[in-house]
Amino acid sequence: MRQRGVSTGFRALILGAAAGGGLPQWNCGCRNCNLARQGEIAPQTQSSLAVTGDGRHWTVLNASPDIRDQFTRTPALHPTGQRELPLSSVLVTNGDIDHVAGLLTLREMQPFTLLATAGIHDILSNNPIFDALNPEVVTRSTVTLEVPFSIAPGLQATLFPVPGKTPLYMERIGEEVRTDVIGDQTVGVKLEADGDVAYYIPGCAYLSPDLADRIDGADLVLFDGTLWRDDEMRLAGVGVKTGKRMGHMSMSGPEGSIAAFAPLDIGRKVYVHMNNTNPVFRPDAPERAEAEAAGWMIGQDGMEIQL
Repeated sequence: MRQRGVSTGFRALILGAAAGGGLPQWNCGCRNCNLARQGEIAPQTQSSLAVTGDGRHWTVLNASPDIRDQFTRTPALHPTGQRELPLSSVLVTNGDIDHVAGLLTLREMQPFTLLATAGIHDILSNNPIFDALNPEVVTRSTVTLEVPFSIAPGLQATLFPVPGKTPLYMERIGEEVRTDVIGDQTVGVKLEADGDVAYYIPGCAYLSPDLADRIDGADLVLFDGTLWRDDEMRLAGVGVKTGKRMGHMSMSGPEGSIAAFAPLDIGRKVYVHMNNTNPVFRPDAPERAEAEAAGWMIGQDGMEIQL
């Protein structure tokens, strides 16, 4: 492991650690949101990650609605000239609002490559508002599953399917909603730089045996931490949907990610994409202590990880 500050090798910056709505969520009066408003716990923005292989060229994974503020507070992403950025590309792992809405902020005639699978590009193409990204400036590149490609200088990526569901806004009344679809509309990302291997999986319905085998032995995994328990939102009185209904794997319990990851050999495990109700946001919560005792780090806005 290299020392902090060395420019080469894999480096990740968590731009946003929260799930859709952030912390505090604008219309939520749950315990966590009130504590965040009072300054008792740190506010968190919506899900996004920046990665680099050489310390100079960056890729953003998922364009959060909070991306403007995330760029502002991240010096590594600041302009290096009048209209020059160290941003090589933006990669989208699904069509959820908290992962694509920030693309509209990036419409300011700034060149970069927009990377996604054919299925995710279809979602964007079917909504004309995303035409605000001028195709003469922003190149839309379709990525094939399981085929490695260069995401930025010194950094290689491979997309692979993970169990998930279509975005909420694409659900149709009366139609059966599948939450365990395996295809190209919900993907994970394998990242490789200078021999280091990391995985970014911000949305996942369950850890299948194939997925467990894939990530076993990784140096780093950043994984879906949406809810602590499946019925968390019901218990908090802020919603009726379970984690499973939303296509997310909970942290706790015999079917949770803590138990599923226990037999795997992974260098560092970091939770990202956490809902505003998740008790692990509170430093003194017993749930957080349990997760940390199992070897997990709780992602925070601004957290830097270098391999």
